[in-house]
Amino acid sequence: MNSISEILKATNHRPWEMPAGKWKYYQEWNNALFIHWEISIDILKNYVPQSLTIDTFDGKAYISLVAFTMEKIRLRYLPSLSFISDFHEINIRTYISNDNKRGVYFLNIEAEKLLSAIIAKNISGLPYEKSVMTRTKNTFESINFDKDLLLKTDFDVNELLPTKTELDKWLTERYCLYLEEKKSVYRYEIHHKEWEIKKVSINNLELNYNIGEIHLSAQKHCLSHYSEGVKVLAWNRNEIEI
Repeated sequence: MNSISEILKATNHRPWEMPAGKWKYYQEWNNALFIHWEISIDILKNYVPQSLTIDTFDGKAYISLVAFTMEKIRLRYLPSLSFISDFHEINIRTYISNDNKRGVYFLNIEAEKLLSAIIAKNISGLPYEKSVMTRTKNTFESINFDKDLLLKTDFDVNELLPTKTELDKWLTERYCLYLEEKKSVYRYEIHHKEWEIKKVSINNLELNYNIGEIHLSAQKHCLSHYSEGVKVLAWNRNEIEI
């Protein structure tokens, strides 16, 4: 198990300096399935605040679905409470770069437990909502009845990627997230060891994730990844000037 000091010492992979001050939250993002799509920038910009700059790779914009299990969320000096801190999560994210800090912006974010969704939304400001989720080692299912969103997938996890491509790194090594709230823009900085990524074969993917003009259901994904997870330290959010 990685100690906090080991996580803090692992910085060579970071694209910028560690955040100032003391970290406030600990959490684990475990058994993460990443599914990625290319997306038209002209469509995407209608769903990203104008104050945020959409990041691109070789001129292409991307959206990703990340399905994982959140565990052991806690404040710095407090223990985690599993009935709140442990839950399955799905987020739909795109990629942002403001002030040369590449991060993510959530287009949709769901949690398995209602209480966890309420607490996470109130503490973070992120638009968490409740979905019905179940998973096994090689399956993940989620139904959001309010928005008519559906994910059903089964997959096989393969060997560790011996060498990551620049796109692999670009899609996964993100050390902040962005949020617009009440006409203010905030950045949450995070830190963790570099993702260990495995190849994954998706055998079946039943998907109904349509967000306005963004129709992931109608598109073939271009790339997928799997990771056993990372242990994450998070700092208080900071308002940024736009």
